[in-house]
Amino acid sequence: MDIQKEFPMTQSGYEQLQEELEHLRTVKRPEVVEKIKVARSFGDLSENSEYDAAKDEQGFVEQEITKIEDMLRHAKIIEDTSNNNMVQIGKTVTFKELPDGDEESYQIVGSAEADPFEGKISNESPIAKSLLGAKLNDSVNVPLPNGNEMKVEIVSID
Repeated sequence: MDIQKEFPMTQSGYEQLQEELEHLRTVKRPEVVEKIKVARSFGDLSENSEYDAAKDEQGFVEQEITKIEDMLRHAKIIEDTSNNNMVQIGKTVTFKELPDGDEESYQIVGSAEADPFEGKISNESPIAKSLLGAKLNDSVNVPLPNGNEMKVEIVSID
């Protein structure tokens, strides 16, 4: 029995994936097909690096399309709750490192829309796992990559 993984995501994350899928289908796929046509016109395919590169790109685009289709098919939209007292997927949590560290804020999202550079971390990441379920003003131990832990205090949940 094959159990399909759900992909939790916000409504905006779902919509962004739909846009990305549409772009891949309507822009990237035709571009790659055209590159393959042009490369074929160069003749002998056995020593045609342009053709090989275009076929590799086609494989990547098709793989991305399949992956995004699967994610959208098994998406679980996180409903925004008005409960700002507990850390949940979809919420933005601000915490400070104890005893006197700087404040950091992250929105906890599903892995499909995680982007640390945009302040969005996956619910599957060690930091999010340690924060999920915690309440405002709680102190939480967050595992670090080196095996140590840092203690943080949750200062706001939005």
